Amino acid sequence: MEVILREHVDNLGKRGEIVKVADGYARNYLLPRKLALPATDGNRKHVERERKIVEARESQEKSQAEAIAARLAAVEITIARRVGETDQLYGSVTSADIVDFLKEKGFELDRRKLILPEPIKAIGDHEVPLKLHREVTVPLKVHVVKEGAATT
Repeated sequence: MEVILREHVDNLGKRGEIVKVADGYARNYLLPRKLALPATDGNRKHVERERKIVEARESQEKSQAEAIAARLAAVEITIARRVGETDQLYGSVTSADIVDFLKEKGFELDRRKLILPEPIKAIGDHEVPLKLHREVTVPLKVHVVKEGAATT
């Protein structure tokens, strides 16, 4: 079945593209969630009108994300945690901890935008990517130090 995507769908296509998908995938997932429309002439014209509006909004969102990324690139995150005798962390540093630190610095971010597959469980420097926009990802520098150690 051919459908016109109304939203960007990972591993499938971008908004406005006409893609061929399995009938069940279209019927049970894409169409009920309003992620796609059946590929008819009327729908093609409708999507083309929507695309112009969305492209303007998309470029504005991207420029805002790039501005935030530039500010975030200068921030160094230092998180202190208790450690054992062998420098093993008690617990871990999660995406929520990183977002809380950034909130104190004045950045309102959703923790789901941090690409942290599993919590940080070691002392040292780590790079955590933050996906602000589909096309804008900024690497955050996270320093995990011993609690009570000198912080910068």
